[in-house]
Amino acid sequence: MSEEMQQDENLVEILSDDGQVLKCQIYDVVDFEEKTYALLLPYGADEEDDDSEVIVMEYIEDNEEGYFQNIDDEKEFQKVCEYIQSLSEEEDE
Repeated sequence: MSEEMQQDENLVEILSDDGQVLKCQIYDVVDFEEKTYALLLPYGADEEDDDSEVIVMEYIEDNEEGYFQNIDDEKEFQKVCEYIQSLSEEEDE
C-alpha cells in the first residue's frame, strides 16, 4: 500500500461551527473515562507546528459505523484537554 493511500485513510471530513466542510487528518485517538476521543488536525497543518489548531471530538461507533461528535459539555471538554495535555507532557519527559 502506498504512503499516499495510507495518508488518505486517515482523512475525515467534519462540519465546522459555521457549516463549512473541513477536511482533517486523524492525529491521534485516546481513550478516557470509558469514551474515545479523536485529535484532528486540519488537512495541510504541520504536526510539528505548535500553533496548529488541534480539534478534539468524541468518536462514537454505532452499528459498525463510526462518527465524530462535538463535546458540548464544557467540563467534559476541559477534563479531556487536561488529560491530553498530561499525555503530551509525559512524552516530553
